[in-house]
Amino acid sequence: MGNTVTCCVSPDASPKLGRARGGGCGGAAAGPERWADAYQAAASGGGSGSAEADSGDSEPGGGGPHLQHISDREFPDDLALESNPSDHPRASTIFLSKSQTDVREKRKSNHINHVSPGQLTKKYSSCSTIFIDDSTVSQPNLRSTIKCVTLAIFYHIKNRDSDRSLDIFDEKSHPLTREEVPDDYYKHDPDHKHIYRFVRTLFSAAQLTAECAIVTLVYLERLLTYAEIDICPSNWKRIVLGAILLASKVWDDQAVWNVDYCQILKDITVEDMNEMERHFLELLQFNINVPASVYAKYYFDLRSLADDNNLSFLLEPLSKERAQKLEAISRLCEDKYKDLSKAAMRRSFSADNLVGIRRSNAILS
Repeated sequence: MGNTVTCCVSPDASPKLGRARGGGCGGAAAGPERWADAYQAAASGGGSGSAEADSGDSEPGGGGPHLQHISDREFPDDLALESNPSDHPRASTIFLSKSQTDVREKRKSNHINHVSPGQLTKKYSSCSTIFIDDSTVSQPNLRSTIKCVTLAIFYHIKNRDSDRSLDIFDEKSHPLTREEVPDDYYKHDPDHKHIYRFVRTLFSAAQLTAECAIVTLVYLERLLTYAEIDICPSNWKRIVLGAILLASKVWDDQAVWNVDYCQILKDITVEDMNEMERHFLELLQFNINVPASVYAKYYFDLRSLADDNNLSFLLEPLSKERAQKLEAISRLCEDKYKDLSKAAMRRSFSADNLVGIRRSNAILS
């Protein structure tokens, strides 16, 4: 786009990692949308603090750099709806489609060998017992969500189309540790456990939330689509790190600073983190907006991925105390929507003789 956003941080100062978190389903959209405007303002020269804009493409009149707002941007024809699942709620996620090949082969093998596709220990609800998990779209379970996200990354690497990459993400050119990178580092695909340990370490040390993991996956697929590259053994760590870095800043009101990641990954420098963040933003075309509909789609597709791979969420019997809590929450929501409905009905009356209108109860059959 001609402009470079510099997200610089002071290596001499760092906020405390213990901090308040944003939550709720609305936060999935509110946080990214709010920060999208902030990044746009920073890129236009109006930001301050950790975001600065270098001079780039300017208008003929000599004004500041001109950046089109995300909501007004028209995507080119080659970025159709089907190829942009991170932007459109109706487009199928890339990771789910990449996993289907393995899922079909596994089911075919189970059918031939007469093996049950599900785990023998899988729990099912009955008339007397109801099993539920503690993961919802507004408050996902952290451990299960990270497992699903890393499984999605695993399928991205395993079933990639090619090995297209960029130097900024190459681990040989920009190593994360002082250990020498093997010459054949690009030949060996990481397994799911390896990816999970890497992501889990970052989330645990930086105290990130499960919602941040979902936004991380959104940014990762958006990067692969916009930049037309593949996530492969040579670049997966830096791509995942860049997505986590950006997602934590977008999602959390008090984000982890770049210098904090340097304390987690001891051998990486702040300058390297800043440069990677700048390139990541440029490749995303500064589009860090994540609508609630896209966030929800990724959450439920991750649940489908877990079911396909027998990665069950922790189920517990519905106890009397938890049932009472769920009932109380349902009543609060019901009362809230009743009040909103009544207010909407009062605003809709435009004639005096309609004030006494009566509404009949719905009949469900």
